[in-house]
Amino acid sequence: MRRLIKIYDTTLRDGTQGEGVSFSMEDKVRLATRLDALGIHYIEGGWPGSNPKDLRFFRRMQDVTFKHAKLAAFSMTRRAGGSADADANMQALLESGAPVATIVGKSWDFHVTEALGTTLAENLAMIGDTIAFLRPRMDEVLFDAEHFFDGFRANREYALATLKAAEEAGAQWLVLCDTNGGTLPAELVTIVQAVQKHVRAPLGIHVHNDAECAVANSLAAVNEGVGQVQGTFNGFGERCGNANLVSIIPSLVLKMGLDCIPEPNLRELRDAARFVSELANRTPWSAQPYVGDSAFAHKGGMHVSAVLKHPETYEHIKPEAVGNRRRVLVSELAGKSNILWKAREYGIDIDQDTPDSRRILEQLKALEDQGFHFEGAEASFELLMERALGRYRPYFELQAYRVIVEEQNADREPVAEATVRVRVKGIMEHTAASGNGPVNALDHALRKALEEFYPNLRTMQLLDYKVRILDESKGTAAKTRVLVTSGDGDETWGTVGVADNIIEASWQALVDSVEYKLRRDERSRA
Repeated sequence: MRRLIKIYDTTLRDGTQGEGVSFSMEDKVRLATRLDALGIHYIEGGWPGSNPKDLRFFRRMQDVTFKHAKLAAFSMTRRAGGSADADANMQALLESGAPVATIVGKSWDFHVTEALGTTLAENLAMIGDTIAFLRPRMDEVLFDAEHFFDGFRANREYALATLKAAEEAGAQWLVLCDTNGGTLPAELVTIVQAVQKHVRAPLGIHVHNDAECAVANSLAAVNEGVGQVQGTFNGFGERCGNANLVSIIPSLVLKMGLDCIPEPNLRELRDAARFVSELANRTPWSAQPYVGDSAFAHKGGMHVSAVLKHPETYEHIKPEAVGNRRRVLVSELAGKSNILWKAREYGIDIDQDTPDSRRILEQLKALEDQGFHFEGAEASFELLMERALGRYRPYFELQAYRVIVEEQNADREPVAEATVRVRVKGIMEHTAASGNGPVNALDHALRKALEEFYPNLRTMQLLDYKVRILDESKGTAAKTRVLVTSGDGDETWGTVGVADNIIEASWQALVDSVEYKLRRDERSRA
């Protein structure tokens, strides 16, 4: 039977201490429910004695039944000089309805005397009194030994004494915290081994990422017999963040052969990570291990060729195991294998023994040399393949366009107007439109000319517009690359344009975006 590692998630409390991370009360309920469905063992909901939102959350959660997780409420030890039964934080814990209490206490003598302003003996009493008070009133009590590794280095005997005080009072878990996040794995292992000689209660690990060792430290602790890992989804947390559970969980299951969440649930990991980012209003980290868009993205031609034969040549796990997918990128580093892969992905049949793929590759590299960039503009790359194969059929032909930006009044925004002359199905269309800037005006004028012939364009909209100057040394005369992201509610796609003139680069990207939409809709009807 494989050893079980308990996962303790503190995204809803410690994660929200990260810069720019905030959840509403309903967000926290949704996140807690999603984490429970994933199979997380403990979900720390917050500190009910610290703010009204967390108090409301715990009251709301009394109507929610978890399938897997235990809800934990966080708090500190009783105040110095007081008693646990009269402490407001203790009363808030009991009123929260949470079955688990996680108590943080000082284990570094420097913090006791300087931050708390009390004596070392009183701090030990605070730890013991608090846990002894809660133990018969809660299903489970955990002790988080704050700054334990710093405290152990400074005063080994006192740091161990804090753990013994919690253990003797009945704490079911002793959690060793690297609160400043500066401990390296080798030293952490040595300290964990020393602790195991002095206490019998199960150990947990809670580390921060200030030396970018949080995941490594957590896994090293588990390797030494620690049975609980605390962390946050996507590594959210104060300063440089907490240990990233999204990396720890698959490493435990797939690499170390241990139990934590049910292995089939790993396939939900990418979606859960993106769900947390979405509610936090944070852009998902594309290079995030295991679940990021780039985690299984292959760009070099030699890599793609090998992956086509045996995926394990450049992939440490199957991407599907964590709900991810393999991606092949196209750039000047691409080889024939990249082209064949992308053609298959787009439903384009290319025979490997014909010169088609080589011709596409040559065009790709020539365009990238000019400044085109197809990694974020795969719709433009699909059209490039169609043109190289002689299969491209334009849906309209440009005759001319003109853009005017006029400032009519210094107190008002400048007015942008575009005129477009295109031939559509043999008919000349000449339209004009205004917009919020020259590119927006050009987009409106083009749509005005085409929508009578292609009504489905009304469902399409521009979602993002990015400009990159390719040679900054030339100043305003530099070549410009424009990346446009478009969507129609069913799909999003990217297109690219490059020119010395920003309007021309924008026009190229706009035209590709429209052409891709029309081509895709035509294929779906066929």
